[in-house]
Amino acid sequence: MSTSPLPRPTPPISFARPADRSHAHPSQLRRAVRERLVTGPTAGYCGEYAQANLAILPKAHADDFLRFCVLNPKPCPLLAVGEPGQWHIPALGEDLDIRADVPAYYVYRHGERTGEVQDLHALWRDDLVVFAIGCSFSFEEMLKQEGIPLRHVDAGVNVPMYRTNIPSQPSGPFGGNLVVSMRPMKAADAIRAIQITSRFPGVHGAPVHLGDPALIGIRDLWQPDFGDAVAVHDDEVPVFWACGVTPQSAIESARLPFAIAHKPGHMLVTDIPNRTLAVI
Repeated sequence: MSTSPLPRPTPPISFARPADRSHAHPSQLRRAVRERLVTGPTAGYCGEYAQANLAILPKAHADDFLRFCVLNPKPCPLLAVGEPGQWHIPALGEDLDIRADVPAYYVYRHGERTGEVQDLHALWRDDLVVFAIGCSFSFEEMLKQEGIPLRHVDAGVNVPMYRTNIPSQPSGPFGGNLVVSMRPMKAADAIRAIQITSRFPGVHGAPVHLGDPALIGIRDLWQPDFGDAVAVHDDEVPVFWACGVTPQSAIESARLPFAIAHKPGHMLVTDIPNRTLAVI
């Protein structure tokens, strides 16, 4: 009896060049992440598609966290919320597996980060609820298309992120202060960046601050709380966007017995086209 030959698997993309990373399809990147071919920050990958922050909590705390996101839409713009135990969320991607498609995850116990893991298979529980939250990496492709340079992407490092003195609106046990990401820009580029990102509230929208970092409680730009420091030149202004690491601060303040989040800068890349997140 003859049988048809099995189709050859499509070879994974190498991501050797920045252009390969930017123009790759999210399914290609997710496959590379699962195979541990991509383990670092995802800035600059799959530029046409939305990236997402993750917060994964027990069902007992999901309602309070959902309200926290609704009360704080700048740092916590929701892209999708899963059902308890659901690790496959079709709204984010048909072949997507929340447990394995992020380059690195943080594990929290009683408000303390107790570990970093490469997948969640051993930790997954039937009561866990996934919150996918918009990410500023999503609008970076649009900034690049306008000729606005992004220093962390050009340098191949993680975007710098800082804790601020700006309080979030609390909900139940969730609270804490806003976390921001920073990109240095010349004044004209900053103005154009405001115009572009204002159209995308689903990925943090317009910046929350420009200029003197001390005004929002940041003492030293060379000492980010998350990510990597980048230089701000004399002819540039630091521009700060609300950041999806803010929910991690809220998880820490809530001191939940157990919670999971992405490692800052190591995002879930979804099949949602960025253009669909624009508002007129």
